[in-house]
Amino acid sequence: MNAASTPARRLLIVGPPGAGKGTQAERIVEKLGVPAISTGDIFRANVSNETDLGVLAKSYMDKGEYVPDSVTNDMVEGRLGESDAKNGFLLDGYPRTVAQVEALDGILEKLGVALDAVVLLDVDSEAIVQRLLQRGKEQGRSDDNEETIRRRIEVYGEQTTPLIDIYERRGLVKRIDGMKDIDAVTADILAALGA
Repeated sequence: MNAASTPARRLLIVGPPGAGKGTQAERIVEKLGVPAISTGDIFRANVSNETDLGVLAKSYMDKGEYVPDSVTNDMVEGRLGESDAKNGFLLDGYPRTVAQVEALDGILEKLGVALDAVVLLDVDSEAIVQRLLQRGKEQGRSDDNEETIRRRIEVYGEQTTPLIDIYERRGLVKRIDGMKDIDAVTADILAALGA
């Protein structure tokens, strides 16, 4: 298969809270025919199915503690090994740390594949704050208050900047202007992926 004619299919999507990752992820996977894989969904599935990893993760969550990377990595590895992810996937919410980037590299190496691209939704922080405050009003979300929003954006920046740097050095980052309207953002992403 010629890489130039094949759209990127093993992807990460990255962007601050409120950037529209969820909306774009749905559109990308529909177009490419690959599963969207979010760590939140993986956690919920393992916990509700009471898998060994789910029971272990729940024991940390019930104490209000972070689930260790080793458990998260094992869950992601299990999910990426499922048949529907064989021809590609879109990861959302993982990796979040440099250690998880290294773990993901190892998982993909075991599977005999590599990441094709990292879609980075670039958005203006102030616009995000306003967007999320509006969402909070519309949906009655107590976590969408200005202080919490600004902290989430700050944490995102602290955690994600090192990851973006790693993937930029590898030439994988596709920067997309996330401030455009939804359809234009989708079109830009698909064009960047060669889809």
